[in-house]
Amino acid sequence: MDLFDIKDRVEKRKQAPLAELMRPETLDDLIGQEELVGAGSPLRTLLELDAVPSMILWGPPGVGKTTLARIVAKMTKARFTPLSATTSGIADLKKAVEEAKERRILHGERTIVFIDEIHRWNKAQQDAFLPHVEDGTVTLIGATTENPSFEVNSALLSRSRVFILKSLEADAIRSVLERALELVRKREAYPYKIKAGKDALAYLAAVANGDARSALNGLELGLRSVRPDAKGVVHLRKEALAKTLQKNHLLYDRQGEEHYNIISALHKSMRGSDADAALYWLGRMLEAGEDPLYVARRVVRFAAEDIGLADPQALVQCVAAYQACHQIGMPECDVILAQAVAYCARAPKSNALYAGYGKVKADIREKPNEGVPLHLRNAPTKLMKSVGYGKGYKYNPDFDGPVDQDYLPESLKGRKYLDV
Repeated sequence: MDLFDIKDRVEKRKQAPLAELMRPETLDDLIGQEELVGAGSPLRTLLELDAVPSMILWGPPGVGKTTLARIVAKMTKARFTPLSATTSGIADLKKAVEEAKERRILHGERTIVFIDEIHRWNKAQQDAFLPHVEDGTVTLIGATTENPSFEVNSALLSRSRVFILKSLEADAIRSVLERALELVRKREAYPYKIKAGKDALAYLAAVANGDARSALNGLELGLRSVRPDAKGVVHLRKEALAKTLQKNHLLYDRQGEEHYNIISALHKSMRGSDADAALYWLGRMLEAGEDPLYVARRVVRFAAEDIGLADPQALVQCVAAYQACHQIGMPECDVILAQAVAYCARAPKSNALYAGYGKVKADIREKPNEGVPLHLRNAPTKLMKSVGYGKGYKYNPDFDGPVDQDYLPESLKGRKYLDV
């Protein structure tokens, strides 16, 4: 490495974001993933034995997936080759594989290929990688924020261990922030003294949504946007941070798994008659920019599926809410949807219609589709009347009380679909 490269690395280190400077270098420094990498855990044991399997690291942003991959690189005796699915293609993959083959043949050296955001590789790219994982040319470590069950080739997934990294608890993020402040003080990388209130750090930890990188970026922005007092001290306060950060993003992906997780939470909260939880999940969707008509459609369906005849007015309320949302849109329709959701949560529940219609569909699929019984058929012509159409039909208004008459096909006589 020449002098220019050394100076370049030094300058990059000086200008690196706080989140990069705080990146842990050992498993013991990795905060908030003790269950995954703590003493005696399966992953830690594998790493300590240098028996690294192909693996997929799955978790939300900022929880340590890339960091863990880098730590693996330091702990293993294999060569570490990083690729990003956003910028690398099949040509880059082929080059990495050829180099891995050469190292294995000439030096007996193994290669770990780390693919960040592996879910962004299409099926053809993942298929191209599969044979080299199968024959042991490379060991794969993929990082993804998306559910690998849906986003990773099933053959590739079957040859990998999936390790789940969890969102960091607020206490863990607060520890990261405290370490960061200590690092800033030690390195004298900041021209002023810093005093950070506990409420300020608690606020940063809360709004980070379990993302340590987001919290560190918020801390760095806060430090740069507060003027020091007359004694050269920067006071980091919650109120100033709230104004600086202006939190307007939420953990919600209209195209990803979180979309389905949250609509499921709304549905199950209404089913469980918890109006408060239902309103919260509704807010998580609407405030993140979800289409209100999508939510309204799901609520209309809920009114029939989970309430049904227990309170027929629920469907009326929800259809009216859908129409109102269509007419006035967001943000005015938020409270209209809130009314429909709260009504559904508080209403009595019955899935008799849902279950009954499910039986109907099963009978239609699995049993013969018999013709309509003759006595239920109209007879608009003499020929139809002569062959028995309408014969024996009992006109209900002519009778005082219930009429003993069958309305189902012969093979389904007495079949009950509604258990109410």
